[in-house]
Amino acid sequence: MFEKEFTLIMIKPDGVRSGDSGKILARIEQEGFKIRAMKRVRLSLEQAQQFYSVHAARPFYGELCSFMASGPVVAAILERDNAVQHWRDVIGATDPAEAAPNTIRKLYAKSKGENAVHGSDSVENAKIEAAFFFSGLELAGQ
Repeated sequence: MFEKEFTLIMIKPDGVRSGDSGKILARIEQEGFKIRAMKRVRLSLEQAQQFYSVHAARPFYGELCSFMASGPVVAAILERDNAVQHWRDVIGATDPAEAAPNTIRKLYAKSKGENAVHGSDSVENAKIEAAFFFSGLELAGQ
């Protein structure tokens, strides 16, 4: 389906609300990613809980799910060589105070909880997360 590695990314509700989506999308293209699928959606609380179920036992789970259901997100599948790791390098540390200069989280995140963007942490999880947001029909032309 894809020629190169892909990753699932989300611009989280704070990134959409602040009006930074366009800047983040421009950065994606500057970094050499091809946007293979993209949509703006609003997750229900139940959908956020399903997406982040891997964190269900963690103390921040409830707050994370409520936050992710608080407004629209932009979900996208990005493709390029080494997509997962390159995106994680571009977004920076989860806590913007610890993120490297010029990373997306350093530039646009407010806090560890409202950190502007999500990125798959492995190729395997990218496949699972992409299937959560995009059907085979939406990817058929890739």
